[in-house]
Amino acid sequence: MTATGPVPHPAGPSGEPDGPGIRAATLRRAALGLGIGAAGAVYLWHTNPHEPGHLLPGCPLRWATGLLCPLCGGTRLAYDLLHADVVAAFHDNAAVLVLGVPAAGYAVGRWLITGLRGRRYRLRLSSRAGAAVLGIAMAWMLVRNLVG
Repeated sequence: MTATGPVPHPAGPSGEPDGPGIRAATLRRAALGLGIGAAGAVYLWHTNPHEPGHLLPGCPLRWATGLLCPLCGGTRLAYDLLHADVVAAFHDNAAVLVLGVPAAGYAVGRWLITGLRGRRYRLRLSSRAGAAVLGIAMAWMLVRNLVG
């Protein structure tokens, strides 16, 4: 006897979804991320983080020590990019603008393309790459706090 109706896609050997399942999960996650990002962008568009008194998260390291962490200025940077002020965004956090935004764009784009092709993408950094990221972050933190 044969089954009628749609045939469910078989799971892979580890029990994870196969190509079409990965594609569907990638689309769901991308849509969720886009929706959350759009909601955050709409809120940030109307909330100037350069002015005090807004409901925006602060940096715990700066709160505790007074030092700027490597990501301090990221909210202001996003606000300035939303308003097409690249020069102000550069002054808010040059390292995140020059290195972080392209790296994040590459990682998300690679995840999306690989997922839409039905394969899993896991970002893996070698120990050298991890050390390089940590070294750049620490150097940037020192420069920001010593030079001003």
